[in-house]
Order: sequence, then C-alpha cells, then structure tokens
Amino acid sequence: MIKNSHPGVFVAIEGLDGSGLSTQSQLVTSMLRLQGYEAFVTKEPTNNVVGGLIRGSLTGVTSMPPDALQLLFAADRAHHLNRELLPLLKDGNIIISDRYFWTSVAYGGLYLDRGWLLDINRNFLLPDKSIFLDISPKKAIMRLKKDRFELELYEGEKKFSQIRQNYLWLFKKFKDHFVIIDAHRDRQEIAHDIVSEIQKLPKIKQLKNSKIQ
Repeated sequence: MIKNSHPGVFVAIEGLDGSGLSTQSQLVTSMLRLQGYEAFVTKEPTNNVVGGLIRGSLTGVTSMPPDALQLLFAADRAHHLNRELLPLLKDGNIIISDRYFWTSVAYGGLYLDRGWLLDINRNFLLPDKSIFLDISPKKAIMRLKKDRFELELYEGEKKFSQIRQNYLWLFKKFKDHFVIIDAHRDRQEIAHDIVSEIQKLPKIKQLKNSKIQ
C-alpha cells in the first residue's frame, strides 16, 4: 500500500452492513465541517459504470465468480482514487470514505484467499486512519431486516461472523492504522469518538490552520 503523502487526510470507515457506516460517514463529515474543516464524504462501490456492475452482482441482478467480482471492485477503486480522492487530498481536504479496500479483504475473504485480496489492492493509497465499527453479527442482521425486504450476497449471520473475523485479522496485521469503535451505542456518541480519533492525526492541525486563516 502507498502512504498518503498529500496534504489532505484520508479516513476509511469500515464494518459489517448494518453497523452504521453511511450514518457515521455523514455525521462525522458534518461535525468536521462545523469545526471549520473542508471535509467530504464518499463511498465504495461508486456510482460509475463499474460500480453499477458491482451493485448488480451484490443484489442478485447479475452473477459472476468471486474473483471476477473482486477485480471489478479494484477497477472501481482505481477510478475512484484518480477521479475523486486524489484531487481532494492534493487540495488539502479531509475525505471520509464509507468503505475502502479493507472491505474487499474482509468480505471477499469469505470465498477467496485474503493474501491475494491484499495483493490486488497493494498499489492503492493507504488511509491515514481506518475506523472499524464493531457490532455483533446478530445485531447487524436485525438492523438490516428492519430496512430491507431481502439480504444481499454477503449478508447473513454466519457470513457476518466470518467477515468480522476477517476484519479482526486485518486489525492485527495493520494495528497501527486501525481503531475499533463499539457501534452498539448512540450514533452521536460514536461520531464524537470517530472525530476524536481523526483529531489525533498530525496533519489535522495543519489543515485547520491553512483553511481558517
């Protein structure tokens, strides 16, 4: 992985579906903006053509082998980086990404070798901080069933248990880059904890000074 040498700060928020990724990405971005930072929220898979193919596979509209799906994720990510993430980081902004390549390893690891998944993502930018919203698989499924008529490709309590273990494997392997946050609590409390972690990054003070002066 490539270290972020750009002025901006790149934060990835990760976790099981149902852990509150979209909610927290929006809340954290809003909190940072209120504090005077230039912050933007983004998401993977994206809404471009490749992202549409991925979503079709996840929802069962189309079908493809697991390795082909993960290569599509990588292609979508490359486009995402070059068209959106890198320009914002070069301009000294904060990016909060709802999922990044850690998702490919944790979710794709259900069917594929985790080492291979890391390898196909090795040339992508490493986030300055990755937040794992930790929630029990049972609670995550309960939340999803309240909002959806049916579950997607990677969703199910047994699958979520393995995906969570894959995330914990990543945490041990990249412990300097990850922070685990309990996602069972009040959403505002969780968001404040994430912002506190972001504020510990050395580049944050420089960003605030450069944007507010």
